[in-house]
Amino acid sequence: MPPPQKKLGALVSVHGISPVFLQRAAIVAVLAFFFFLAMLLVFYLRQQIVYFVLSTAFLVVYIFTMIGWVMQRRNVVSIYENGIAYRKFASRWDEIKSVVADAEWGIAIVKTNGESATISKTIADFEKIAVTIRKRLPG
Repeated sequence: MPPPQKKLGALVSVHGISPVFLQRAAIVAVLAFFFFLAMLLVFYLRQQIVYFVLSTAFLVVYIFTMIGWVMQRRNVVSIYENGIAYRKFASRWDEIKSVVADAEWGIAIVKTNGESATISKTIADFEKIAVTIRKRLPG
């Protein structure tokens, strides 16, 4: 969680990646690793290059799944008493021009200076974040 660049006040809540999405990635990683080991065993027994290629493919799936999992764990929305921070985006409540929440793609926040950020729907308590932002906006 990068520190916000503006004084946003005391931290109210922190929302990381939803456990549902982490669980899906964990299941894919475990299955890919299991099939990687199984194909290596079959390659050892049969000595056919096809099984080595299959094991390599499962290893690649495993590696990319783990990289994606680590990258997604960095996505954290921090709500402060005077603003919000998400990745490199930080804004006070009075600087936010508009907020659009869509259940399919996320929450789009646009500041008065044109800077924008989109909070992915993979963040935990997605609806609660949208309600909190709308509630705290002035006017």
